[in-house]
Amino acid sequence: MENKDRIVIALQKAKSSIEKLIIRIERGDSECFPIIQQTLSVIGLLKSANVLMLESHMEQKIGKHGNVRHLKSLQMEILKIIKISQNK
Repeated sequence: MENKDRIVIALQKAKSSIEKLIIRIERGDSECFPIIQQTLSVIGLLKSANVLMLESHMEQKIGKHGNVRHLKSLQMEILKIIKISQNK
C-alpha cells in the first residue's frame, strides 16, 4: 500500500471518529474520559497522516535530484524532528 492510500485511510478514520463524537456529544451520551480518549486517537491519526505526507513529499523530491545520499540523510533528519515535535 502506498503512502497516498495510507494517508487517505488515516484521514477517513479521523473524519469518521469526529462525526461519531459529535453525534455522541449532541445526544448527551458522552462521558468525559471516553471522549478524551477518542479525541486523542483522532489526533494520533492526523499526526500519522502528517508524517506520511512529509515522507511522500521528501521521496518525490529525492527522485528529482542527483545527490540521493545527501537528500536521504536530510529526509531522515526532518522526519526525526517532526516525529519528536508531534510527541509533545
